[in-house]
Amino acid sequence: MFYYDGKLQYEVRVDTPDPRFARMLQQAIGGVEGEIRVALQYLFQSFGARGPAKYRDMLLATGTEELAHIEMLATAVALNLEGASGAEKDLAAKNNPVVEAVMGGMDPRQFLSAGMAALAADANGVPFNGSHVYASGNLAADMYANVTAEATGRALACRLFELTDDPGMEDMLRFLIARDTMHQQQWLAVIEELGGHQGTLPIPNSFPIEEELREVSYTYFVPGVEGVPAPQGRWSEGPSLDGLGEFKLMVGQPFGQKPQLAPPMPMAYAEKQQMVPADAAMPQDNVLTSDVLTDDTRNS
Repeated sequence: MFYYDGKLQYEVRVDTPDPRFARMLQQAIGGVEGEIRVALQYLFQSFGARGPAKYRDMLLATGTEELAHIEMLATAVALNLEGASGAEKDLAAKNNPVVEAVMGGMDPRQFLSAGMAALAADANGVPFNGSHVYASGNLAADMYANVTAEATGRALACRLFELTDDPGMEDMLRFLIARDTMHQQQWLAVIEELGGHQGTLPIPNSFPIEEELREVSYTYFVPGVEGVPAPQGRWSEGPSLDGLGEFKLMVGQPFGQKPQLAPPMPMAYAEKQQMVPADAAMPQDNVLTSDVLTDDTRNS
């Protein structure tokens, strides 16, 4: 069950409304790095969590907090849209502050579809897509996905901080950046609690390792291009991060043969000329070639 307090988690204040910044804030709401994504991601991870109840409860609490961040950002968008700039660009803008705001960079749908409010969309007006929500049912896999989500979200918040000089917006973003810091640490702490790299890797660690083709488990393949040195680093030599093997570098080479597929199924309605095995010659029936063209057909 969810409860609503009625108050914002942190103060949202806009000293100088900026419709253009309102549009940029949309990325922090409905973009792939935004708060809708992490709120749904953590909530769905919690809804399907199995095992120790503390992980479910932790995910549920953090997902609920992310809903509060959506509320904060939506409020910031609305406040930035409320006061369209007073600069007179042309007669239409002078007589209609909404037109002026659109001309100044506001997403038109923020007015046309939402009546000067936030959208569940990114900065280009693209609606949020739930395919960006990752909830695998594997706790370690989800934690790594969550670290990435918080890292990209923090990068976005830092960039937004550089794009405003409004004291209220800077203050709100400082809070959100700090929460991203905590959440990154939180998910990494879970990974550490699960055993760290050596304890969680490979993911899933429940698959019988003897069933894996161990000869290539720690082999870094590079294309064999003459004169081009292979990029080498921690991934190409030394002990693997899970402590179960040694990294090695190998020039890529084919281990299999050329694929041989059956002819097309008749009911799939490919061309008649395709209805032969891949290694057979193409039939010449009903195919005009230069050898069989007559003078009449060449001139037609």
